[in-house]
Amino acid sequence: MPDETRRPARKAGCPVCGKPSQPDTRPFCSTRCKQIDLGRWLNGDYAIPGPPAEVEEDGER
Repeated sequence: MPDETRRPARKAGCPVCGKPSQPDTRPFCSTRCKQIDLGRWLNGDYAIPGPPAEVEEDGER
């Protein structure tokens, strides 16, 4: 018996610009948006919130 309360799957938009995603560049709409997102990761624009990391001091060299 199918669950009648289920909603049809909706298509998510591009996380960069919001346009509909394309199958060959999913979840992005274009290669350009893929590159923009990669650049944001590499620049450190995305971060997971949490306490600051502790730096270990290396006494021996």
